[in-house]
Amino acid sequence: MALAVIVVTGTAVRLTASGLGCSDWPTCEEGQLIADFSLHPMIEFVNRVFTGFVAVAVIVAVLASLFRKPRRRDLTLLSWGLVAGVIGQIALGAVTVLTHLNPWVVMSHFLLSMVLVANATVLHARAGYDPVPPERAGRWYRWPITLLTTAAITAGTLVTGSGPHAGSEDGDPIERMPFDVPNVARIHGGIVIALVAVVIAAMWHLNKTNAPQAEQWRGRLVLLSLILQAGIGYTQYFTGVPVLLVGFHIVGATLTWIAVLWFHLDMSPEPDELGDKRGIHAGEPSILVS
Repeated sequence: MALAVIVVTGTAVRLTASGLGCSDWPTCEEGQLIADFSLHPMIEFVNRVFTGFVAVAVIVAVLASLFRKPRRRDLTLLSWGLVAGVIGQIALGAVTVLTHLNPWVVMSHFLLSMVLVANATVLHARAGYDPVPPERAGRWYRWPITLLTTAAITAGTLVTGSGPHAGSEDGDPIERMPFDVPNVARIHGGIVIALVAVVIAAMWHLNKTNAPQAEQWRGRLVLLSLILQAGIGYTQYFTGVPVLLVGFHIVGATLTWIAVLWFHLDMSPEPDELGDKRGIHAGEPSILVS
């Protein structure tokens, strides 16, 4: 949750043109730790402060994996992966400010956020099962959907990096990516169309093979999120890329990514396979690490 929220706060920094509200790092300004009580500096400063809450959540995850009985190597590695990711984000945040919002660094900053969200999602899913159920055979659609989603998110960052919202006020000369927005938007849209087609095919396959309802429900959630994202994306493109819709689109991309990861993992047991042993309904994992 904390990792998803910090994506939202980071988005708010860029869309409110507060990216250089604090022009120094780690202090807000040279010799000044806390931002002035004005809009842009405070927005940027609050985003930095929230990183501390994320760090606390990550430390809790590491401690939970270390003191878990029995300790599991996969959970320990995943929790330390969060530590590495947060350290990387702090470093990229510093480089983002010091390079005056270089769009390639900003893009890397966002994509690393998606990696962290993926790490946390896998950790959450695997911690809910002991032992982790084996993967089902015949799920040909898992990797195409995940890889196409990764490509769509990456292409979306190229559209954003080439677009009008540089992350700072109009008076600040901010570099943009050297791409034609309509062209990269077409590439992004084409990937999304291919992704929707694969998801629809997967849903047909799941229905035909009488797959567990939990898995079918996750597939429907992915399809719904993609349709909503496509609607927002086309609307923002043809209405001049308004800030509010861009914000919704980025938040939606994060939620869609989580939905796709849950669909990819789908470690819910077959009906009645593990439900009696664990005392819960099939398809409803217990939550040991949040």
